Amino acid sequence: MRVLIIGQLAGQLSNATKIAFDRGAKVIHAGTISAALDMLRSGKGADLLMVDVYEDISLLVSAMQQERIVAPVIACGVGTSPDMAASAIRAGAREFIPLPPDQELIAAVLSAIADDDRPMIARDAIMVELKSLAEQIAPSDASILITGESGVGKEVMARHLHRRSRRADKPFISVNCAAIPENLLESELFGHEKGAFTGAVARRIGKFEEADGGTLLLDEISEMDTRLQAKLLRAIQEREIDRVGGGKPIPVNIRIIATSNRNLREAVRTGDFREDLLYRLNVLNLHIPPLRERPQDVLALAEFFLEKYAHANGMPARRLSEDARRRIQTATWQGNVRELENAMHRAVLLARGDEITAEALRTPEGRPVPSSDFDAAAERAVAAAESALKSMNGVRVGQTVAAVEQELILSTLDHCLGNRTHAANILGISIRTLRNKLRAYQDAGVDIAAPGETRAAG
Repeated sequence: MRVLIIGQLAGQLSNATKIAFDRGAKVIHAGTISAALDMLRSGKGADLLMVDVYEDISLLVSAMQQERIVAPVIACGVGTSPDMAASAIRAGAREFIPLPPDQELIAAVLSAIADDDRPMIARDAIMVELKSLAEQIAPSDASILITGESGVGKEVMARHLHRRSRRADKPFISVNCAAIPENLLESELFGHEKGAFTGAVARRIGKFEEADGGTLLLDEISEMDTRLQAKLLRAIQEREIDRVGGGKPIPVNIRIIATSNRNLREAVRTGDFREDLLYRLNVLNLHIPPLRERPQDVLALAEFFLEKYAHANGMPARRLSEDARRRIQTATWQGNVRELENAMHRAVLLARGDEITAEALRTPEGRPVPSSDFDAAAERAVAAAESALKSMNGVRVGQTVAAVEQELILSTLDHCLGNRTHAANILGISIRTLRNKLRAYQDAGVDIAAPGETRAAG
């Protein structure tokens, strides 16, 4: 995790820096927005920007958008009013953190951005064998493809490979190909030269060059546009890249790890993924099974998360009751490790007494965590029925399938407050398919929710 702190943070700079350091972050400081932009352009990248609320956040966000620099911005301030915090959010900040800094709040923000602090926990025989294989191949420079359902821990495995490699003392740079729009991803990966496009006021170093000597993780590689796949293939083959607008190849020395929750061979068959790129990436494949297929890992992971969130929330560590242990072991965990982690976080907050009982194991909606396949199926059936009843009001006999599909997509996007990635997951389609649909709707003059908004709010 790399944190760039911008401004003086009203004298709280040293405290904020210390908290981030204590949480394992690498921290750099820029006194002004101009200095911060110079750092970001020069290859001193950041996974998170913490900005003094009194700085011109709108200018920073606008400049980052124009120069195709992607990183979340968190506003920080001391003695600020609710209006100022709201203004910072409107200017483009993702969150607002009041100062003096609260350790647990900053810990939660850092945790949401990266998985740096999550160890590779393996107790089940299938995962012990997979971890052993990963450690065997880690010292090589071979490209590795990590596959598995969403939430199984693919990035955790990638970081474990890096830590066990000969490149462990060099950078580990992660790029989420699904979260970055197509028109920004090329510059994010390869950088650009001054004047390469409108807004490119200076040379910008991309992730390939940031990762030089280390490891580059291409998360959800299946969502990359096929045109960009061709440029990536050349970079892997030739070990050199071309910045956008550049005319001189730049050598890079990196190890590529890619992840996907989709069947890439099927994507090759449908023309969404290049076969030659798949062969280049898939020198070695590590397939992480879903949590339901590795029952011995469930309790070990649950206990790790309970201790982690008890500490993060300043609460005493509590043991699991026998009924809670049974519930955790028999639950289906459709969302895999990510769902289990969130459930344990809620349990820490909801539990009463000296131990965590099954009563504290709740879904986000407050229902008990399903304890069997039957219960899980019933839960999904109830949710589907409720959703169908709600949506029936919006569907009329005589509507075309295309019209119904459009309303379903736009309503889901409203539900997700404009978050394209979340909407695509709910709809069961790729982020690229969703973006293509939205582009077509927009070209037809249809109102579409902007990120953080709904159509009604627009």
